[in-house]
Amino acid sequence: MKILIGDDHLLFREGLCRLLVQLDDQASFVEAGTFDEVLEMAREGQDFDLVLLDLQMPGFPGFSGVQEICEAQAGTPVVIVSASEAQADVRAALDAGASGYIPKSSSVKIMLSALNLIFSGGIYVPPAAILGDGPGVAGSVSHAGGHSGGTAPVLTQRQRDVLRCLREGKSNKQIAYELGLSEGTVKIHVTAVMRSLGVRNRTQAVIASGDLQA
Repeated sequence: MKILIGDDHLLFREGLCRLLVQLDDQASFVEAGTFDEVLEMAREGQDFDLVLLDLQMPGFPGFSGVQEICEAQAGTPVVIVSASEAQADVRAALDAGASGYIPKSSSVKIMLSALNLIFSGGIYVPPAAILGDGPGVAGSVSHAGGHSGGTAPVLTQRQRDVLRCLREGKSNKQIAYELGLSEGTVKIHVTAVMRSLGVRNRTQAVIASGDLQA
Protein backbone atom coordinates (compact mmCIF):
# COMPACT_ATOMS: atom_id res chain seq x y z
CA MET A 1 0.00 0.00 0.00
CA LYS A 2 1.35 3.42 -0.97
CA ILE A 3 -0.03 6.40 0.94
CA LEU A 4 0.38 10.14 0.33
CA ILE A 5 0.03 12.28 3.47
CA GLY A 6 -0.40 16.04 3.14
CA ASP A 7 -0.14 17.96 6.43
CA ASP A 8 2.11 20.79 7.53
CA HIS A 9 2.75 19.32 11.00
CA LEU A 10 5.62 16.85 10.92
CA LEU A 11 4.66 15.32 14.26
CA PHE A 12 1.13 14.62 13.05
CA ARG A 13 2.43 13.06 9.81
CA GLU A 14 4.70 10.78 11.81
CA GLY A 15 1.79 9.81 14.03
CA LEU A 16 -0.34 8.95 10.99
CA CYS A 17 2.44 6.80 9.58
CA ARG A 18 2.69 4.81 12.81
CA LEU A 19 -1.08 4.42 12.91
CA LEU A 20 -1.45 3.38 9.28
CA VAL A 21 1.10 0.61 9.62
CA GLN A 22 -1.64 -1.14 11.59
CA LEU A 23 -3.62 -1.34 8.35
CA ASP A 24 -0.69 -2.68 6.32
CA ASP A 25 2.70 -3.40 7.87
CA GLN A 26 4.25 -3.14 4.38
CA ALA A 27 2.79 0.32 3.71
CA SER A 28 5.07 2.99 2.28
CA PHE A 29 4.55 6.70 2.79
CA VAL A 30 5.15 9.86 0.81
CA GLU A 31 4.84 13.05 2.87
CA ALA A 32 4.20 16.66 1.90
CA GLY A 33 3.99 19.80 4.00
CA THR A 34 2.25 22.15 1.54
CA PHE A 35 -0.67 21.83 -0.84
CA ASP A 36 1.50 22.53 -3.88
CA GLU A 37 3.76 19.61 -2.92
CA VAL A 38 0.75 17.30 -2.56
CA LEU A 39 -0.62 18.36 -5.95
CA GLU A 40 2.77 17.93 -7.63
CA MET A 41 3.15 14.41 -6.22
CA ALA A 42 -0.42 13.53 -7.17
CA ARG A 43 0.16 14.68 -10.74
CA GLU A 44 3.62 13.31 -11.43
CA GLY A 45 2.42 9.83 -12.34
CA GLN A 46 2.67 8.00 -9.05
CA ASP A 47 -0.32 5.80 -8.25
CA PHE A 48 -1.30 6.01 -4.60
CA ASP A 49 -3.68 3.71 -2.77
CA LEU A 50 -4.76 6.46 -0.38
CA VAL A 51 -4.35 10.23 -0.08
CA LEU A 52 -4.80 11.92 3.32
CA LEU A 53 -5.17 15.68 3.13
CA ASP A 54 -5.37 18.48 5.71
CA LEU A 55 -7.56 21.48 4.88
CA GLN A 56 -5.36 24.09 6.55
CA MET A 57 -1.93 23.37 5.11
CA PRO A 58 0.06 26.19 3.46
CA GLY A 59 -1.11 27.01 -0.06
CA PHE A 60 -4.47 25.26 0.29
CA PRO A 61 -6.74 27.01 -2.25
CA GLY A 62 -10.04 25.93 -0.76
CA PHE A 63 -12.20 22.99 -1.73
CA SER A 64 -11.28 23.37 -5.38
CA GLY A 65 -7.95 21.97 -4.22
CA VAL A 66 -9.63 18.78 -3.01
CA GLN A 67 -11.23 18.45 -6.43
CA GLU A 68 -7.83 18.88 -8.12
CA ILE A 69 -6.31 16.11 -6.01
CA CYS A 70 -9.26 13.81 -6.72
CA GLU A 71 -8.93 14.41 -10.45
CA ALA A 72 -5.15 13.89 -10.38
CA GLN A 73 -5.58 10.57 -8.54
CA ALA A 74 -8.82 9.37 -10.13
CA GLY A 75 -10.00 6.16 -8.50
CA THR A 76 -7.89 6.68 -5.38
CA PRO A 77 -9.67 7.49 -2.11
CA VAL A 78 -8.88 11.05 -1.02
CA VAL A 79 -9.67 11.47 2.67
CA ILE A 80 -9.72 14.74 4.59
CA VAL A 81 -8.13 14.65 8.05
CA SER A 82 -8.85 18.01 9.59
CA ALA A 83 -9.16 19.87 12.89
CA SER A 84 -12.37 21.42 11.57
CA GLU A 85 -15.56 19.57 12.44
CA ALA A 86 -17.89 22.09 10.81
CA GLN A 87 -20.74 20.47 8.92
CA ALA A 88 -20.23 22.89 6.02
CA ASP A 89 -16.60 21.81 5.62
CA VAL A 90 -17.55 18.12 5.65
CA ARG A 91 -20.19 18.59 2.98
CA ALA A 92 -17.98 20.82 0.84
CA ALA A 93 -15.17 18.24 0.94
CA LEU A 94 -17.52 15.43 -0.10
CA ASP A 95 -18.99 17.63 -2.82
CA ALA A 96 -15.45 18.12 -4.13
CA GLY A 97 -15.02 14.34 -4.42
CA ALA A 98 -13.46 13.26 -1.10
CA SER A 99 -14.18 9.69 -0.02
CA GLY A 100 -14.35 10.59 3.64
CA TYR A 101 -13.78 13.19 6.30
CA ILE A 102 -12.06 12.26 9.57
CA PRO A 103 -11.79 14.88 12.33
CA LYS A 104 -8.38 15.05 13.99
CA SER A 105 -10.16 14.67 17.32
CA SER A 106 -11.11 11.10 16.37
CA SER A 107 -9.71 8.19 18.36
CA VAL A 108 -7.30 5.72 16.78
CA LYS A 109 -10.08 3.12 16.76
CA ILE A 110 -12.46 5.42 14.87
CA MET A 111 -9.80 6.45 12.36
CA LEU A 112 -8.88 2.85 11.58
CA SER A 113 -12.55 1.86 11.30
CA ALA A 114 -13.19 4.83 8.98
CA LEU A 115 -10.28 3.91 6.71
CA ASN A 116 -11.34 0.25 6.60
CA LEU A 117 -14.81 1.38 5.55
CA ILE A 118 -13.35 3.59 2.83
CA PHE A 119 -11.11 0.79 1.53
CA SER A 120 -14.16 -1.46 1.32
CA GLY A 121 -15.85 1.08 -0.96
CA GLY A 122 -17.70 3.17 1.61
CA ILE A 123 -17.67 6.84 2.47
CA TYR A 124 -16.94 7.88 6.04
CA VAL A 125 -18.98 10.78 7.39
CA PRO A 126 -18.48 11.94 11.00
CA PRO A 127 -21.66 11.73 13.09
CA ALA A 128 -21.91 15.52 13.54
CA ALA A 129 -22.23 15.92 9.76
CA ILE A 130 -25.23 13.58 9.71
CA LEU A 131 -26.94 14.73 12.89
CA GLY A 132 -25.99 18.40 12.72
CA ASP A 133 -23.20 20.15 14.58
CA GLY A 134 -24.50 18.89 17.91
CA PRO A 135 -23.29 15.76 19.74
CA GLY A 136 -23.39 12.49 17.86
CA VAL A 137 -22.54 8.87 18.39
CA ALA A 138 -18.76 8.63 18.27
CA GLY A 139 -17.44 6.41 15.54
CA SER A 140 -20.66 5.93 13.60
CA VAL A 141 -20.17 5.75 9.86
CA SER A 142 -22.05 6.14 6.64
CA HIS A 143 -22.16 2.66 5.13
CA ALA A 144 -21.78 3.71 1.54
CA GLY A 145 -21.25 0.17 0.33
CA GLY A 146 -24.99 -0.35 0.69
CA HIS A 147 -27.74 0.73 3.02
CA SER A 148 -30.20 -1.25 5.05
CA GLY A 149 -32.82 -1.02 7.72
CA GLY A 150 -34.61 1.77 5.86
CA THR A 151 -31.81 4.26 6.47
CA ALA A 152 -31.32 6.57 3.51
CA PRO A 153 -27.77 6.80 2.14
CA VAL A 154 -25.91 10.03 2.78
CA LEU A 155 -25.55 12.00 -0.45
CA THR A 156 -24.14 15.49 -0.72
CA GLN A 157 -26.07 18.11 -2.68
CA ARG A 158 -23.63 17.79 -5.59
CA GLN A 159 -24.09 14.01 -5.63
CA ARG A 160 -27.86 14.52 -5.63
CA ASP A 161 -27.49 16.85 -8.62
CA VAL A 162 -25.49 14.18 -10.44
CA LEU A 163 -28.05 11.52 -9.50
CA ARG A 164 -30.85 13.70 -10.90
CA CYS A 165 -28.94 13.93 -14.19
CA LEU A 166 -28.44 10.15 -14.22
CA ARG A 167 -32.19 9.72 -13.83
CA GLU A 168 -32.62 11.95 -16.88
CA GLY A 169 -30.32 9.66 -18.85
CA LYS A 170 -27.58 12.22 -19.39
CA SER A 171 -24.01 11.30 -20.26
CA ASN A 172 -21.01 12.38 -18.19
CA LYS A 173 -20.27 15.04 -20.79
CA GLN A 174 -23.81 16.42 -20.56
CA ILE A 175 -23.73 16.35 -16.76
CA ALA A 176 -20.39 18.17 -16.76
CA TYR A 177 -21.80 20.89 -19.00
CA GLU A 178 -25.00 21.32 -16.99
CA LEU A 179 -23.30 21.42 -13.57
CA GLY A 180 -20.18 23.33 -14.63
CA LEU A 181 -17.82 20.49 -13.74
CA SER A 182 -15.06 18.64 -15.55
CA GLU A 183 -15.86 15.15 -16.84
CA GLY A 184 -13.25 13.76 -14.43
CA THR A 185 -15.09 15.27 -11.47
CA VAL A 186 -18.41 13.92 -12.77
CA LYS A 187 -16.91 10.41 -12.89
CA ILE A 188 -15.80 10.80 -9.28
CA HIS A 189 -19.30 11.82 -8.21
CA VAL A 190 -20.97 9.04 -10.23
CA THR A 191 -18.69 6.50 -8.54
CA ALA A 192 -19.50 7.98 -5.12
CA VAL A 193 -23.25 7.83 -5.83
CA MET A 194 -23.03 4.17 -6.88
CA ARG A 195 -21.04 3.33 -3.74
CA SER A 196 -23.56 5.14 -1.56
CA LEU A 197 -26.44 3.24 -3.12
CA GLY A 198 -24.59 -0.09 -3.07
CA VAL A 199 -24.90 -0.65 -6.82
CA ARG A 200 -22.53 -1.45 -9.65
CA ASN A 201 -23.77 0.57 -12.60
CA ARG A 202 -25.74 3.68 -13.57
CA THR A 203 -28.96 1.80 -14.34
CA GLN A 204 -28.99 0.16 -10.93
CA ALA A 205 -28.31 3.56 -9.35
CA VAL A 206 -31.41 5.04 -11.00
CA ILE A 207 -33.54 2.09 -9.89
CA ALA A 208 -32.15 2.08 -6.34
CA SER A 209 -32.71 5.81 -5.97
CA GLY A 210 -36.39 5.63 -6.81
CA ASP A 211 -37.41 6.49 -3.24
CA LEU A 212 -34.92 9.32 -2.84
CA GLN A 213 -35.49 12.96 -3.70
CA ALA A 214 -32.64 14.13 -5.92
